[in-house]
Amino acid sequence: MPQTRLDTARILAARRLIDPVFLDTPFYRCEALEPGLGCAVHIKLETANPVRSFKGRGTEVVASLLARAGRPAVVCASAGNLGQALAWSGRTRGLDVTVVASRTATAAKLDRIRALGATLELVDGDHEVARERAAALAGETDSRLLEDSLDLETCEGAGTLGWELVNAGPPFDTVLLALGGGALATGVGHVLKELAPHVEVVCVQALGAPALAYSWRRRRVVTTASADTIADGVAGRFPIPAVLDDLLLVADDVVLVREESIVAGMRLLLDHAGLVVEPSAALGVAAILEDRDRFAGRSVATVVCGSNVDIAAHRRWTGGAQAYACRPAPRGAATGP
Repeated sequence: MPQTRLDTARILAARRLIDPVFLDTPFYRCEALEPGLGCAVHIKLETANPVRSFKGRGTEVVASLLARAGRPAVVCASAGNLGQALAWSGRTRGLDVTVVASRTATAAKLDRIRALGATLELVDGDHEVARERAAALAGETDSRLLEDSLDLETCEGAGTLGWELVNAGPPFDTVLLALGGGALATGVGHVLKELAPHVEVVCVQALGAPALAYSWRRRRVVTTASADTIADGVAGRFPIPAVLDDLLLVADDVVLVREESIVAGMRLLLDHAGLVVEPSAALGVAAILEDRDRFAGRSVATVVCGSNVDIAAHRRWTGGAQAYACRPAPRGAATGP
């Protein structure tokens, strides 16, 4: 059985390194969502901050430690949210931040990275190509390479969110966490397993980008040839072995959801919670839509993890019919090849 890399004491200490603007975010019961979902729903809102995602928690820890160590340069690969957060955290501490991203990344995210003063390098290909280029660039420039989910600062920064769920909000028996690289799921999951072990930790990944879900089910790293989902924040193809080990310790289940369910979740959050969210932030709601019977009568918390979305795309996705009756993903798809 793998040993955990995460430490609750370090997670609590991380709160002292994070700008308070990212801490103690709203956590509330959203009764307006409940008729459409059939369970009590609690929202942890991670979009009301300067970078509009939970990623600032981790980059604040990274940037604080780099500034203390006198290391002024840092490079990361990002689909947009990590890069934006690192640019913000680095700017306030005088760090030289370079972000490598795919040319196909959401334009609004790329524009904000530039506006925050980071150097942005675009590559042809997907996020995995950007990861390779970031590693090479860090070596060429003697910069710190920040690898989301592999570097514990990103996971333990996210873990501060888990501490808040346990200590500063209404009670719940299930938490739904978006699963991409794994920082959110492993950080929050670690805290819950230690401080609230009765809570079921359910991680949610897009069916079009299922590599880490397949890996969790098979208990070994499974890669995929492509990732095809509107949820760009979770569209990875090559899980990190150490992150899979962390996930195996904390996830009670990992489920896959269809694109139409993600869109329906975005519509629900817009129409009944007044929230404009990016697709990754709707994964928890999508999971309930696909399996209402499983969650019926339960008290469910979900993290709304980001709102950096192209508004034209959001209008296109959410402007259709209110088709909330989604079918579950087929079992064959859920178990993988």
